[in-house]
Amino acid sequence: MKFKFIKYTKVWFAFSIIAVLISIGAMVYNKTTYGNALELGIDFTGGSLMEFQFESETDSSSLYEVIEAAYPDSVSQITATGEGTYIVHAKDMTEEQLDSVNASVSESLGGFEMLRFTTIGPKIGDTLKRKAIIALSVALIAIVLYIAYAFRKVPKRVSPWKFGLCAIVALAHDVLITLGIFALLRFEIDAFFITALLTIMGFSVHDTIVVFDRIRENLKKQARDDTFGDVADISLNQTLTRSINTSISTLFPLMALYVWGAESIRVLIFALIIGIFVGTYSSIFIASPLLTMWQERTRIR
Repeated sequence: MKFKFIKYTKVWFAFSIIAVLISIGAMVYNKTTYGNALELGIDFTGGSLMEFQFESETDSSSLYEVIEAAYPDSVSQITATGEGTYIVHAKDMTEEQLDSVNASVSESLGGFEMLRFTTIGPKIGDTLKRKAIIALSVALIAIVLYIAYAFRKVPKRVSPWKFGLCAIVALAHDVLITLGIFALLRFEIDAFFITALLTIMGFSVHDTIVVFDRIRENLKKQARDDTFGDVADISLNQTLTRSINTSISTLFPLMALYVWGAESIRVLIFALIIGIFVGTYSSIFIASPLLTMWQERTRIR
């Protein structure tokens, strides 16, 4: 028995619209409440990151007080990442200021090891932010052009640009929902997150192209009484098992990495898990139904 995906297009669209609106609402709320739609890390804002591992028991509030006493109004966030291990986000520090902080922490809280220290100036942060936006924009444009070219010989007078633009809508859906979840959870966004977004875009568009390619092949041999929606349903059913199996085989190792992997890559892994889950959904329930709706409305006109 074949499932009628296109029959429930309004249901899929309603679910996605609600998810996208919640995502946008979360970012708007954060912007009005905290000043930023997303919690940008020092990669984009500039500043210093320190990771301490203490020999004796301590807590984040004590660490905050000691650092603030040595370098007033500097700490923006402290996160416990393990037993006796803390990551501190602070304003940009000079070597002298770092030495002062280390001396105060050692005197007040006992022995520790500085696992990591990173500092990025505000100008570098702005440059990274601009380059991240450029990278995402170039990727989107390249995807549209590639799909339009790859589907240039599609039969039955279907414009190849429709395939490209529908894939971009699905990508925007995936990116917005991923950003929305990070906004809701107030997770920090760093350079790893941009890597995750580009990976998500690649995975999602690959999944979508597999379905679109099957639609193209089935259009060549469709029966006279078959509508475009019938062809899309047949194609989605033919590729459904492949899409689900690919996603599951990717998600399981990612989940293992999230649970047992290093703390430093957890944001990257979490973004990939969300993006691949949402990307699989959009390639099945958004891209092809949207293409079908657009094509059938064009045919009626």
